[in-house]
Order: sequence, then structure tokens, then C-alpha cells
Amino acid sequence: MIPRKKEKVIMEEEKPKGLHHVTTFAITLVALSIVVAVGIYEMNERKLMASNIESAITKGIDPLTVRCSYAKDYDTICIAHAAANGHK
Repeated sequence: MIPRKKEKVIMEEEKPKGLHHVTTFAITLVALSIVVAVGIYEMNERKLMASNIESAITKGIDPLTVRCSYAKDYDTICIAHAAANGHK
């Protein structure tokens, strides 16, 4: 009988299983917090814009001008409004 060579068994370090779940939970919590914060910010911005448009109407100011003060640079309605009124 020929003796077999002993195979080297490489032992992998055991990672704590709970740490993976805690990390996943923390990352998920941070991502959800960011989504909720952005949603609340957008809702508050819309409420403020609506309030300003209503007060502009009562003061006789063009509500589209107020809307365009909140718009992005590429908003085509505001670009056309500015061009029609001679603004740059």
C-alpha cells in the first residue's frame, strides 16, 4: 500500500455572517433616507411655488414669470416666454 500525500487544505477565514446583513441594512437605510429627503424637498418646493404664484395673481404679476423663476435653464416654455417678452 502506497501512502497518499496529505493534501493541503486552505482554510478560508470565516467572516461574521451578521456583519454582512448589518452593512446591507445600513446602505439600504441611507439610500431610502436620500430618496425620502429629495421627495420632501421637491414637495416643499412645489408648495412654495404654488403659494408664490397665487400671491402673484393677487398682485397682478404674470404667474408664468413666477413659474419661470423656479424653472431649469432648458425649460422651453420659459425660454419662449422670455423671448416673447424681450428678456435675455
